[in-house]
Amino acid sequence: MLIRVGYELIYEFQQATPMILNLNVHYSRSQDLVRADTMVMDPAVPLSMYRDGFGNWCTRVVAPPGRFRITADGLIRDSGLVEAASPQAFEYTVESLPDETLVYLLPSRYCETELVAPTAWAMFGSMMPGWSRVQAIVNYVHSLIAFDYQCARATKTAWEAFNERRGVCRDYAHVAIAFCRALNIPARYCTGYLGDIGVPPMDAPMDFAGWFEAYLGGAWHTFDPRNNQRRIGRVLIARGRDAADVAISMTFGPNMLSKFTVWAEETA
Repeated sequence: MLIRVGYELIYEFQQATPMILNLNVHYSRSQDLVRADTMVMDPAVPLSMYRDGFGNWCTRVVAPPGRFRITADGLIRDSGLVEAASPQAFEYTVESLPDETLVYLLPSRYCETELVAPTAWAMFGSMMPGWSRVQAIVNYVHSLIAFDYQCARATKTAWEAFNERRGVCRDYAHVAIAFCRALNIPARYCTGYLGDIGVPPMDAPMDFAGWFEAYLGGAWHTFDPRNNQRRIGRVLIARGRDAADVAISMTFGPNMLSKFTVWAEETA
């Protein structure tokens, strides 16, 4: 299966403004790219790329004053298979976890683990550890939060989403991550493309998607509390502790995003 992925972002700047962009397909999928998701800017400006502390490809630019357009249009090969489940995957005790997973047990900007811990242990602490417990958390968060674009805001944390019970995909992921970490299960935030492949199309403009991965049975496994189903054609862009680590753009000055379009669609 081939999936066309890309975006068009148009900003308005009052003055020259530095930006960090996190928009390239993750390096783990680079071998699947049939046509690279090369970033094109209008007007053209110099850019440089680096890998952040989580391994994500980031792009540095200085946007000029006025209208600034950023776009990419890539083509990626996908298996076309539904994401695998691993019901036998087990949890590790904290002392036996690999060193590199420990950062994903800690509270972070949007995931206040300590605030949800009493509820997490009361609801899920007595369950059999492993895949089934993480799936139970996903089921709970999926039913707890009502999807509502009007309730989206850049500052909303897991604790706020848990109490407000409305939000978007990143809020679902943050709440589930906070619950997992409270139960000593490493969990990390993911962002990327998720088109309506193999499911009825949604009656809403497409956006970048947010989900999470939990460390079970010696590997990281995908969970999606917003959709709560195994999907086809998920394309990773970046991973981090929470959405703060994988923001599509960080702008170091006043700006207005006047156009935002994302696509991810199966193509012949």
